Amino acid sequence: MLDWNPALYRRYEDERTRPAQELLARVPLTEAARVVDLGCGPGNSTELLVQRFPKAQVLGTDNSEAMLVSARERLPQAHFELSDIATWAPQEQGQKQDPAQAPNLIYANASLQWVPDHEKLVPRLFDALAPGGVLAVQMPDNRQEPTHRLMRELAAEAPWVEPIGDADRLRTRLLPLSGYYDLLAPLAAHVDVWHTIYQHRMADAASIVEWVRGTGLKPFVDRLSPDLQASYLAEYERRVNEAYPPRTDGKRLLAFPRMFIVAQKKA
Repeated sequence: MLDWNPALYRRYEDERTRPAQELLARVPLTEAARVVDLGCGPGNSTELLVQRFPKAQVLGTDNSEAMLVSARERLPQAHFELSDIATWAPQEQGQKQDPAQAPNLIYANASLQWVPDHEKLVPRLFDALAPGGVLAVQMPDNRQEPTHRLMRELAAEAPWVEPIGDADRLRTRLLPLSGYYDLLAPLAAHVDVWHTIYQHRMADAASIVEWVRGTGLKPFVDRLSPDLQASYLAEYERRVNEAYPPRTDGKRLLAFPRMFIVAQKKA
């Protein structure tokens, strides 16, 4: 997949930051020495962590160098590193973890949905916490929304099916919310899970397409030539226009379900 586009991602930064704020509001920590933002993107979520824990060592990680450049410009006081969540650990590979250096908060806002094997990933991240530490996760749960169903439907049609390939493999299949609870409940002092459906007011179908081009649509169009990208996006916008009709004020409502998980380790 081609590198991420921070400018495109940030066009809807207020809407993307709202669930990050709501996730952080439920983190039951009054202070923290070490905080990690997994999949920090352009630093909008990391900024929240710096504000909430001004005395903490805050580390942001991402697998996109373009996103990290944007984050470093935004928050020169924080530290950022290029890494893959699938293999990330708070210590160097091959070194034994120092409990004194373990994070008090591992925060993953809209990032783990890109990483496979949650049955192993989530307990591994939880285990990396310091005693009393918190794992806080928010993930889009919109696979069955029209925006995402239409991506896959189009990807199964000619002329796009051959270059895109198996569309079902382009995004991790999430567990049900109860599945994350069951993974963490035997390990944690407390687990808080909830589900929210945001209703974003969008100007038109083109705005909805622009929103998802910065995230979920990216793996689809990245596999296409410029000509096929243009035809795919034109047909996708036409179908999005039908799936999200104008409301009484002429705007469109983009329903965006998200799941939240906050688990605290035993002290």
